[in-house]
Amino acid sequence: MNKYLKSTEFIEFDIQDYVARVTLNRPDKRNSLSPQMLEELRDALIEADARSDVNVIVLAGAGKDFCAGYDLNVYADKGAKEKIDESQYRTRNSTFDDDCWSIEETQSYLSVISEIHKPVIAKVHGNCLAGGTDLALLCDMVIAAEDAKIGFPATRANGTPPSNMWFYHVGPQWAKRMLMTGDSLWGIDAARIGLVLDAVPADELDAAVDELARRVSFVDAELLAVHKRAVNIALELGGAKTLQRMTAELDARGHLSQGSRRTRFKEDIAERGLKEALKNRDAPFGDGMVKIHWTSK
Repeated sequence: MNKYLKSTEFIEFDIQDYVARVTLNRPDKRNSLSPQMLEELRDALIEADARSDVNVIVLAGAGKDFCAGYDLNVYADKGAKEKIDESQYRTRNSTFDDDCWSIEETQSYLSVISEIHKPVIAKVHGNCLAGGTDLALLCDMVIAAEDAKIGFPATRANGTPPSNMWFYHVGPQWAKRMLMTGDSLWGIDAARIGLVLDAVPADELDAAVDELARRVSFVDAELLAVHKRAVNIALELGGAKTLQRMTAELDARGHLSQGSRRTRFKEDIAERGLKEALKNRDAPFGDGMVKIHWTSK
């Protein structure tokens, strides 16, 4: 029986040979992040961190995708939320500070990845978009399929990533290149610029992640925690934690931009539905993929 993970409607949790496998399990919704899934994910990670039979955690997605982002339908549809008296609680986007608070609430679910002691390996396949990148880039290591699609298209109209780790993976120029266009990278190109640790053919992804997890699992959990915390302290000294705090406010500021087409995007959702709103937002960008002209030395 699990101590911290009480509900597993949208998360699969399994432990074998000192490896905990936490799997996002909403394949019909492309594993998009709903409030309930975020809660279950946090609880699953804390459960794995607390257990003496776990040394390393693998985070994956069921079905065709790792995670296609935040579930905009859930966040837009108040009727889909728990039936509570909304008048007693903050309302997302009603004021600047309420928006910051809401973003920070989402950050709190994801930040557990870096705060727990056990290392987390993300296994990325299919779509890893928007909130999916918030999730993956907070992990300690990311292995991707060569044909995985990784990006944050929502930066074209919806604000900046609330868990903004792009700079720390790829440096200032590539971070700006990705955020200022909302374009995506194939997994193989993401590995070339350092956004992910490695990319392998899709049919070899399971074996590659299993082998890395196996090797990490041989090291004592307390020593793994030492290594993780040493590197994460370096990230904190480099401002990563401060940036998380600031991006909540910067994302909220971006939500106020009238020139970003955010207002029209919200109107499109209300009037035409999410599918049409996404089409109108992304159409000017073509296929939305980064074209890198690699040169040999």
